[in-house]
Amino acid sequence: MSNRYALDSYALLALLNNEAGADRVEALLRQAETEETQLFLSLINLGELAYIVERRWGAEKLRVILAYLEETAVQLASVDQPRVLAAAHIKARQKLSYADAFAAALAQELRATLLTGDPEFAATSRLIDIEWLAGAPSSG
Repeated sequence: MSNRYALDSYALLALLNNEAGADRVEALLRQAETEETQLFLSLINLGELAYIVERRWGAEKLRVILAYLEETAVQLASVDQPRVLAAAHIKARQKLSYADAFAAALAQELRATLLTGDPEFAATSRLIDIEWLAGAPSSG
């Protein structure tokens, strides 16, 4: 398994909600602080996390979470034309959300393992390595 991970919003929400897999996300955040591991998050997935947090808990909680993320070793991946087109290519061929396509494209580009529990990513398991936070999703 890689020491590079791409995160989707599912992984960070699992941490925030103390759901299954939160301990794994927390462990990787600690490893990233000591540079044992690299963690990446697309700005598109940051936006997805932001609207979910604000909708559920309000703008103040979002500010706290954004400040927390700035203090972590999570590297935010900018969005440029090649990344947009890579995500669009995945979206055109796979059944998953557009934001999820950015996480998959980032993992593919960086040869990173995608950390998620979102069963939508099962469709991309031939394209990228996936570490499932709550075990592999059921097929159907």
